[in-house]
Amino acid sequence: MDLTLPISVSDSCAARLSAISAAEGAAKNLRVAVLGGGCSGFQYEFSLVDDVADDDLVIEAGDAAVLIDPVSLPYLSGSVIDFKNELIGARFAVENPNATASCGCGTSFSM
Repeated sequence: MDLTLPISVSDSCAARLSAISAAEGAAKNLRVAVLGGGCSGFQYEFSLVDDVADDDLVIEAGDAAVLIDPVSLPYLSGSVIDFKNELIGARFAVENPNATASCGCGTSFSM
């Protein structure tokens, strides 16, 4: 049986979540969701939350976790959740092998 999670979390994402949790004084989980809309058809939504839903996929990431709801899971299968700190800014990002196109903002994609 293959026990590999369909989604992975980069070391930089785990480190950023640990830093946020330390600053907040409590674990902050990153919820990643896929919503309809955006300039390419779908868009990623990132939010820091305390709660975990019963049907969430929970991926441990440092002192916190990345949470994926069951509706978003098929769109994110095989993806890497990352944190990028670049000259243009710092942000959470998804490296999604299922996306056939994405826009320049990095939060909108099509399949």
